Amino acid sequence: MPRQLQQKRVGVVGASFIGLEVAASLRARGILVDVVAPESQPLERVMGAEVGFFIRRLHEAHGVTFHLGDAVSRVNGRTVTLTSGTAVDTDFLVLGVGVRPSLTLAEQAGLAIDRGIEVNEYLETSVAGIFAAGDAARWPDPHTGERIRVEHWVIAERQGQVAAKNILGRREKFDAVPFFWSQHYDVANQLRGPRREVGGYRDRWEPRCARLCRAYKKGGRALAVVTISRDLQSLQAEVAMEAEIRPQRQEVA
Repeated sequence: MPRQLQQKRVGVVGASFIGLEVAASLRARGILVDVVAPESQPLERVMGAEVGFFIRRLHEAHGVTFHLGDAVSRVNGRTVTLTSGTAVDTDFLVLGVGVRPSLTLAEQAGLAIDRGIEVNEYLETSVAGIFAAGDAARWPDPHTGERIRVEHWVIAERQGQVAAKNILGRREKFDAVPFFWSQHYDVANQLRGPRREVGGYRDRWEPRCARLCRAYKKGGRALAVVTISRDLQSLQAEVAMEAEIRPQRQEVA
């Protein structure tokens, strides 16, 4: 074992993508892991309680200990005390509790702000000629009709490409389907679309062999798709979601 990983036990605060990926990585190295989070199931806010329960069981089968519906109230040396009164001994803590966009520069420049930098479908801000892309940009999502902000490096990369074209006068709309991808042990899970509970859902779930394809629907349209160990179906869902709106873009062009 590498010298820097000689610690015996690690506390992970947060049970979303980052926290769970860290937990899986540490368990693969034989390190004991306690995960603390306020939700009743990991990833519940993103994928729903049922899928979250499956993810929880996956991690528990690999030795992760969960403290759900709980939070850290005090840290004293190597002892972490939770709001429930439980004391957890750790060698160090990993915090995966989310981030906030840095908006100071945008505010000083007089740009419109709404929990991020407001941009239109061309990624142009409220000030003509100034564009924003990446984690801080909140854009009108054509798939849901809502303004969304997504913290994912692929979205930032794709937006940067579109913003660069539009700075050069191309006037290209950003309409890519947002997604998250995560690997826990040997199980891959993906989310296509900006949100989960958008109405009813239909799915193909084989929990015994860890395979799932769940489409969250509204008005007969799939606005988000969750897959576990179904990479092909995930890509097919993305193509189908983009095809619903891209003909409109081509007609306008």
